[in-house]
Amino acid sequence: MNKLPFQLGIHPINWVGEDVKEHGDATTCEQILDDIQRLGLTGTEMGRKYPTDPDTLREELGKRNIRLVSQWKSVLFSDPAYRQSELDSYRRHAEFLQSMGSTVISTAEVGGSLHFDPRRTPHEKEVLRLRESEWHILAEGLNEAGAIAREHGLKLTYHHHGGTVVEQPNEIDKLMELTDPSLVYLLYDTGHAYYGGADPLALLRKHYDRIAYIHLKDIRPQVLEEARAAQSDFVGCIRKGVFTVPGDGCIDFAPILQELVTRGYDGWAMLEGEQDPAIHNPYEYARRSLQYMESLYQHS
Repeated sequence: MNKLPFQLGIHPINWVGEDVKEHGDATTCEQILDDIQRLGLTGTEMGRKYPTDPDTLREELGKRNIRLVSQWKSVLFSDPAYRQSELDSYRRHAEFLQSMGSTVISTAEVGGSLHFDPRRTPHEKEVLRLRESEWHILAEGLNEAGAIAREHGLKLTYHHHGGTVVEQPNEIDKLMELTDPSLVYLLYDTGHAYYGGADPLALLRKHYDRIAYIHLKDIRPQVLEEARAAQSDFVGCIRKGVFTVPGDGCIDFAPILQELVTRGYDGWAMLEGEQDPAIHNPYEYARRSLQYMESLYQHS
């Protein structure tokens, strides 16, 4: 049972990889949801093993008292040629999440990214950072999508993300500066903050007023250092085990948790590991991570 003062859920990516498809590929939806129920958690994000039919999904979640909090939505707003089709797709996404009683849409721009941009070719090696004009076009698109989210009782929460054009601290700052605070919120991710070169605590403090959703993820610094030395890209870093659950890496979650408690954060936070479940048992890692988080809260 969650003993923290905010709503705590867990992402199915702990059991089944989204970017690394072989991670947990044989795991079933039932296994994931049964484990989440055993952990005493009541929130999850959409995963690729979950049923896509809303009624079936609602039934599977409902019998375990689990709520669908969000679902990732890739967007390509930095290229105006994609704007209308992307907004149409965003509306359908919002309609689905609204029907599931969700609260936020995890949203990330894929333009320029190495792995997610449909315009890129497999042999390319680097993220293509945005030009100034593309930043403004992206911001316009996000504001429009944020309005769609709001129409459906949801918040667009922008997920700063490794291997994308909004990854580094200055890029997060720029996105927050260019977008409408009433339409575009921030999905604060501790692991992606560290991966992108930010101090997770400083990022939390700087943009707290825009944060409407949280992913709690840790980093193995030695693995990250070795992966960077080998010039591994983002997906390569996942394969090497750069990410883990809170309490198993180098991020100090005590001041992060203290900040959230002091400021009265009452939204959802998802526990995330994003590592090979064959090596790192998802249930056991999550159980230990929950104990770690609860012990920090008790001593805060």
